[in-house]
Amino acid sequence: MPLIRDIKEQRGVSLPNEMMLLCVGNFFGSPSDPEWTEYRTGAKKAPIQTFVLGANNQETVRYFPDSSGCELAENITYLGRRGVFSSTSGLQIAYLSGTESQDEPAPAYSFSSKDVTELKTSLLSTPNFKGVDILLTSPWPRDVGNFANSPGKINTKKHGSTLISDLAASLKPRYHFAALEKAYYERLPYRNHTVLQETPQHVSRFIALADVGNTSKKKYLYAFSIVPMSLMDPAELVKQPQDVTENPYRQSRKEAQKTTKALVCAEEEPACQFFFDLNKHQGKKRPSDGKERGNSQPKQAKTPSQPTGPCWFCLASPEVEKHLVVSIGTHCYLALAKGGLLPDHVLILPIGHCQSVVDLSPEVMEEVTKYKSALKEFFRSKGKRYVLFERNYKSQHLQLQVIPVPLDCTSEDIKESFITQAREQQIDLLEIPEHSDITQVARPGTPYFYVELDTGEKLFHSIRRSFPLQFGRAVLASPALLALPERADWRRCAAGRAEEAAQARAFRRDFQPFDLALPE
Repeated sequence: MPLIRDIKEQRGVSLPNEMMLLCVGNFFGSPSDPEWTEYRTGAKKAPIQTFVLGANNQETVRYFPDSSGCELAENITYLGRRGVFSSTSGLQIAYLSGTESQDEPAPAYSFSSKDVTELKTSLLSTPNFKGVDILLTSPWPRDVGNFANSPGKINTKKHGSTLISDLAASLKPRYHFAALEKAYYERLPYRNHTVLQETPQHVSRFIALADVGNTSKKKYLYAFSIVPMSLMDPAELVKQPQDVTENPYRQSRKEAQKTTKALVCAEEEPACQFFFDLNKHQGKKRPSDGKERGNSQPKQAKTPSQPTGPCWFCLASPEVEKHLVVSIGTHCYLALAKGGLLPDHVLILPIGHCQSVVDLSPEVMEEVTKYKSALKEFFRSKGKRYVLFERNYKSQHLQLQVIPVPLDCTSEDIKESFITQAREQQIDLLEIPEHSDITQVARPGTPYFYVELDTGEKLFHSIRRSFPLQFGRAVLASPALLALPERADWRRCAAGRAEEAAQARAFRRDFQPFDLALPE
């Protein structure tokens, strides 16, 4: 029987001295519990007003005689199957009893999509509806862990109710309490609006409670003070805490992009042609004789670009910090990143000067691909996967940033994090179709930002104006992935030369079995 206590008091606000106990999860432990008889007969009395949700199983349905709600004992009230309760202070509490059911009508201990729709409609039809103060459910919402701190052993992509996720997304509760997973979890607060696109709204907080008296001593009681939304100053209400995250229930990235199946050209030129899946012959074919249409001259060989000044990454340059180098191949080398996001944050760089991936010659590109494969095997051996990104903007030497993340960060998690944060900054970051290549969507000299996962999945943005220089690091450092926001800017992560050299030696030693530059 997880419990919540709610005490209404706030600085500078005069409210009735209202106190209540709200219960989510299984209110009745054992059907044969003699303690309940004492409350029901009046031998015992709850010391404060207590409101409970309904049955979650067939065994306890008999304790809730009226599905619309009723008094079960003195000071103990069953709220009902679904609805909204307004306290004397003006607090709005939405509630939904039972577990999710696909059947219609749902069993007495369950709710269906019809119940959720009717509850949503009753509130959303209210003029100027902004949300509810509290939402009470017994099951967790599905996907509540997206973009957030870990809920421990609970896999929120497999556990919980999708109908409750939909309900929470619509009702925008300031606090959402649930139970049934028998675990305590206080999620980071999440937004209820899209940054720069919608008017700021209040944040929501999800809190799951464990069973009362559990042997693991997990938290089952949550006490807090709250002023009803209707009495709050609007500016105070919409303040965003520093640890706020994206909304975990928003429409999935794939569904949102069903209509976005093509990428725009990197240059706004009517003659530009790009191909995504060459096996499917999308668009017009390029001439196979090495000549451009309308031009009888053969295509000129690509000449290597030259640095406009001292280059920190040309291996022959005196500016190179050689103590960070960990592997040298024929055309490329690996070096630890200066001020790395992690100690094993590594760069793939061409030995000679080259501006971007699209400028690479075939032989250099082949070795880059081999280094990617070697790093994939290396990080997988350590229970990690990598994320690679390139920013071809305000840089003169190609740097492929390779950063490991835990294996439990799925491809979808990583792509959603990049796309969500790009959307917040009005950056069009699109997924490149399967079987495509970066050289097919960007021309040499064109500024772009590019992400590649070790699965081969890719995201691309054509930079037309400005671009945040730390964007790639900031996404990976965010709470949704590595949770290292303090390391988003490399300049704040400076280490001494001796420490950098020690990290390079450690990486070189561990990477040795995978190093393609070493003889087998």
